[in-house]
Amino acid sequence: MAYSYERDGAAIYRQSFATIRAEADLGGFSPEEERIAVRMIHAAGLVELARDIRFSPGFARSAIAALEGGAPILCDARMVSEGITRGRLPAGNAVVCTLHDPAVPDLARAMENTRSAAALELWRPLLQGALVAIGNAPTALFHLLNMLEDPDCPRPAAIIGCPVGFVGAAESKAALWAARHDSGAGAGAVPCCIVEGRLGGSAITVAAVNAIGSAAE
Repeated sequence: MAYSYERDGAAIYRQSFATIRAEADLGGFSPEEERIAVRMIHAAGLVELARDIRFSPGFARSAIAALEGGAPILCDARMVSEGITRGRLPAGNAVVCTLHDPAVPDLARAMENTRSAAALELWRPLLQGALVAIGNAPTALFHLLNMLEDPDCPRPAAIIGCPVGFVGAAESKAALWAARHDSGAGAGAVPCCIVEGRLGGSAITVAAVNAIGSAAE
């Protein structure tokens, strides 16, 4: 063989996580948060991601309890929903992505917004107590925040807000993080996890969901 490399999958897994724990600054995380952060770092291949991951108080406990209680996982994109490992979910939790629902294009035109944002309107019957996973579209996260300004809008149990990109990604996550301080009807009542700045994406978001699902087993 021309190349020598590690071929034991279990050994690769152990070495990868040992490297993360040796090189990443994980000191600011609780044990529950660290488990999630390590998986997010692994998905990104970037130990420096640790400095950009933020968990609001109670996020990990709320997200784990939601999945243990059978709550659905609401995803903004198929790249997120398809990456979730169903076998890690503790209660056969439904994984929902409404982006390709036939009603979405007309709804987006009526709203004068993106399809990613419009698709969230179809979450309303499922939103109460759900785990929200937004890993792609900043417009989806912004629209969720607007929805949650309505005191009659159902409240999710926890929000993973990790959209990626150059337009609106950093701003939408900053808005979610700032809203957690709001004691009124906004998103402040909902614990959240973000990756600050432009970084984020479906793989990181999926990693967080899978870590939460494993912790809830």
